[in-house]
Amino acid sequence: METYNADEQFEKLGLSLPPAPSPLGVYKPYLVDGKYLYLSGHGPVQDDKSLVIGRIGTDMDKEAGKLAARQVGLTMLSTIKTNFGTLNRIKRVIKVLGMVNCSPDFEKHPFIINGCSELFAEIWGEENGIGTRSAVGFGSLPDNIPVEIEALFELNDND
Repeated sequence: METYNADEQFEKLGLSLPPAPSPLGVYKPYLVDGKYLYLSGHGPVQDDKSLVIGRIGTDMDKEAGKLAARQVGLTMLSTIKTNFGTLNRIKRVIKVLGMVNCSPDFEKHPFIINGCSELFAEIWGEENGIGTRSAVGFGSLPDNIPVEIEALFELNDND
């Protein structure tokens, strides 16, 4: 099995992390339970702290929606890096739940969430960066964001 250094992979991709979001409600952005890291639902935070806004199928097309999901993935990486100091704390992705704010006739939810899933596969490799997943459509999401994603990760034993 190939060993990935997630921090090195991130650097190779030349990406930037937006600021980690602070909770706007009564919840924790993450919780560690034994060897598992639970991340609460994250939205697409941009580098200037603003959110990507819009409904897929109405305000934006599926390509823009996929980019928004990738931005959610970057926001989740920011929460991990900010709170743990490294992406290498993650052993593997267990589960991703992607929620898509879309018009009632939109049917390409998995395509949208691939924006995040492909990013995780680039960071942790296909073996550990791809977990189980659900991609579902919603009539609305907070602040009219196009995508919200929550995830469950397994942490490395040696940390």
